[in-house]
Amino acid sequence: MVIESEAAWLLLVISLPTSSATARMRVWRALKALGSMALRDGAYLLPAAEGRDEALLEIADDCTREGGVAWLMGAQPRSAEDEAAWRLLFDRSADYAELRKGWKDANRGLAKLGATELTRLQRRLQRDFDAVRAIDFFPGDAGLEAQAALAEFVKRIQALLSPGEPHEATGGIARLDPARYRGRTWATRRRLWVDRVACAWLIRRFIDPEAKFLWLARPADCPKRALGFDFDGAAFTHVGERVSFETLMASFGLEDDPALLRLAAIVHHLDVGGEPVPEATGFEAVMTGARERLEDDDALLAEMSGVLDSLYAHFQRAGAPSRT
Repeated sequence: MVIESEAAWLLLVISLPTSSATARMRVWRALKALGSMALRDGAYLLPAAEGRDEALLEIADDCTREGGVAWLMGAQPRSAEDEAAWRLLFDRSADYAELRKGWKDANRGLAKLGATELTRLQRRLQRDFDAVRAIDFFPGDAGLEAQAALAEFVKRIQALLSPGEPHEATGGIARLDPARYRGRTWATRRRLWVDRVACAWLIRRFIDPEAKFLWLARPADCPKRALGFDFDGAAFTHVGERVSFETLMASFGLEDDPALLRLAAIVHHLDVGGEPVPEATGFEAVMTGARERLEDDDALLAEMSGVLDSLYAHFQRAGAPSRT
């Protein structure tokens, strides 16, 4: 049965001189990065989408510059069976299975890694997964299962980086008067990580300039007189989709500050994921390095407060109207 397929296909047929080993490898890598599949030696299939024909044309031009020949053409399956067979060529189940095997192997030595190694591992895992997902043109259960497995693996990494990470609480957030929270003692888990260091900076910069901090070995050690933050049962913790930094902002009426909202996006992304933020990678790198160097949480807060001050000033300037 002849069908009108909704999916258009691209077929690149190339031939390179046998002496062009370097060019062959370069072309092969480019085709692999695009996610194309070989029908036979020199014939590569790819589902059509915006930008893919231009990318294949660049590869074709590379072939001709090397003394070879190349033809790029549209292709159409003759039947539903052919369409299914072409789609099956792009089944990424094996790629996802390979990723999950690597995650399982990496999990065995996870507890022995330091903060810098854990952070690098998390970035590499996400990068590898994103590379497969980018060429998963016909997503299925394998991709969803791998995404869930990666999320669980990242949770294990975060648990090592930040033991005792709070669970989401439910309910609303009451508006509080900062004047009633001055000169207080605030407490959170020791060995500060992103959300906690940002919370401590926010407290001292915008809520309680005279704040004193206690760094707890266990949340249960929090004195009754202290205001806890970023642990289960704390006065200020994760609420709904908000991380503790965002909860503090909402509690003390700081959500109208565009520069603080930009900082909140960084903290949210690094703490629980979600929408990527350009500045997040740099902040994470500085935080990781500072945490490796400084065992004392007071010293760590002092150093990272300077970084947060600088980011806040940058975001204020970036959000200010231009002057002519």
